[in-house]
Amino acid sequence: MLDDRDVLSKEIECWESFRYGLREENRLLFTKMLKECQKQEGVQFANALNAKGESFAAESLFMVLVLQQQRMINRLIDNLSDMKNPVEQNEQQVYHTH
Repeated sequence: MLDDRDVLSKEIECWESFRYGLREENRLLFTKMLKECQKQEGVQFANALNAKGESFAAESLFMVLVLQQQRMINRLIDNLSDMKNPVEQNEQQVYHTH
């Protein structure tokens, strides 16, 4: 039986031919996304992959990518909210002082 991380690495390697079929900018993005799957949360993702089983490695990889995207969206929303709050506070102060 393969090590959990080896299953993930093996599945990522299976996507090499797909990667080479992409335009350069998409190829770079695709490569970056897959590398982040391996390094950023490698152990957690490998454990999830193992729980699903080697026969579902592609589906597990897709879910990892979806989760990464959602986490990024959540961080961006939080950052925008943080940036918006000082502006709203300033607008409220101006409104109440007039």
